[in-house]
Amino acid sequence: MKLIRRKKDEKLYQDAWLYVLLLTTLVILIESLKSYTFNLFGLDLSYSLIPLPIVYFIVDYIAKKFDYRQAIVAISVSGVIFVCFSAMVSFAFGERLILSSVSGEFCGYVISQFVNLTIYLYIINSTRGSFLLVFLNYIFALIVYYWFYTIIHLDMVMYDDYWFSYFLTLGLQAFICLPLTSVERQLKRGHER
Repeated sequence: MKLIRRKKDEKLYQDAWLYVLLLTTLVILIESLKSYTFNLFGLDLSYSLIPLPIVYFIVDYIAKKFDYRQAIVAISVSGVIFVCFSAMVSFAFGERLILSSVSGEFCGYVISQFVNLTIYLYIINSTRGSFLLVFLNYIFALIVYYWFYTIIHLDMVMYDDYWFSYFLTLGLQAFICLPLTSVERQLKRGHER
């Protein structure tokens, strides 16, 4: 009986790597899309704002389906791959690697993921995990991400339309978070350790 459970646990953890790879792929996609923009209300917004809320959803899914350790591994692997990808792209295009840009995005990504994961685990373990709490957690994680990114780039706040584009970006991402939160509420808890 113990051997069957151990094999089931090992298979479940092997499946977790698929989600880690998915998260890493999305982080690379976000980095790739940041230079492509669309115009909304006279502002140029990056296409990377669209998949950004999905990375928080995937980490929450990994934590709920597998466990906390797998979610930490996912955040760590995707963060390291993000830095490596940024360095490789800079090298491939013969550009200088702008350390403040990479460090700002890396710090924003990793810290906001840990904040999201910590609050999310509290929500699902200590409360019934209402729709509103999970939704607000996603929004708060996005605010933390932009906050750390802006701190590293202090001159960004001086742009004429910075605050309007900031709130517009958060509003668009809130609409993306609504269906993600709805899907999250349908997920059943998986592996418990």
